[in-house]
Amino acid sequence: MGTSEPDGRRPTMKDVATLANVSLSTVSRFVNGEPGRPELVARIQQAIDLLGYQRDLTASTLRRADRASASIGVVVADVGNPFFAAVLRGIEEVARERGSLTIAASSDEDPGRERELAAALVARRIDGLIVVPAGGDSDHLRTGRVPLSFVDRPPAYLDADTVLSDNAGGAAAATRHLLDRGHTRIGFLGDHERIYTCAERLRGYRSALGDLPEFVRLGLDQGVVASAVADLLALPEPPTALIASQNLLTVGAIRALRRLGRQHEVAFIGFDDVPLADALDPSVTVVSQQPVQLGRRAAELLFSRIDGYAGPSRSVVVETVLVARGSSEIATSESRQR
Repeated sequence: MGTSEPDGRRPTMKDVATLANVSLSTVSRFVNGEPGRPELVARIQQAIDLLGYQRDLTASTLRRADRASASIGVVVADVGNPFFAAVLRGIEEVARERGSLTIAASSDEDPGRERELAAALVARRIDGLIVVPAGGDSDHLRTGRVPLSFVDRPPAYLDADTVLSDNAGGAAAATRHLLDRGHTRIGFLGDHERIYTCAERLRGYRSALGDLPEFVRLGLDQGVVASAVADLLALPEPPTALIASQNLLTVGAIRALRRLGRQHEVAFIGFDDVPLADALDPSVTVVSQQPVQLGRRAAELLFSRIDGYAGPSRSVVVETVLVARGSSEIATSESRQR
């Protein structure tokens, strides 16, 4: 039921237009599934949520057939990132099997941008939406207008179908792999701890090794990871091994080690497989997240909702796989001197 106005009546499109500070015709186009400017779409959606406005389905059906669009929307952090490109591939495989088009966009890790994109996609009358949350509150997605599923990260303050990697388990396995080879000073290179995947991987690293804050560097991106590697290796007792928490940091760290001429001296494991990892010297050990499988499972959950499943939310965890190659077999300097 919609929230009533102070005079007891149901909210109208005119009320939505007034609150959103847009024309009545703009609201009408949004309600009837026509695309619009993202910033206007976001304002209209916010007004609808605040007022509890519900369109008159009977009147709408009289005007036009209220049929499915045979399309789903996907919002990821960056469609250009190879990891998210592989997730999208998995989603598209399932969507294609179902005869649906996939419309994808990048949030650039900006919660405001995520909100705008989600509202714009919903306005296009997509049948369902898959989101990689950018952080912050996901409550704006609690509209009930389209089925939802989340992938790679769980939504905040929203109970919904979610598909995750075993991030903590994968990082712990990588750390134990290095510990088993004699490394006790192991550095951790992470992006932003506010991002669920980074926080979970840091938790896994610490669960296997303990808390060694002098060897942890956070808030990194591909542009600054090289300086973090150089900083760690310049310590009086530097780490003998490094773990990078995501694929772009993996690439940046590999380049930094090669630039410093240390690629055969410092053991290394990256999170996410990267192109040509097995062709480098040394070949790069990685924790693979099986991103195509992540995408497929998220799409399967979404289409089950589209088909009418109305049960409790489901959480799926996809196991990570440690792909051992040469970079993690590098011995400590102490071992080499024996």
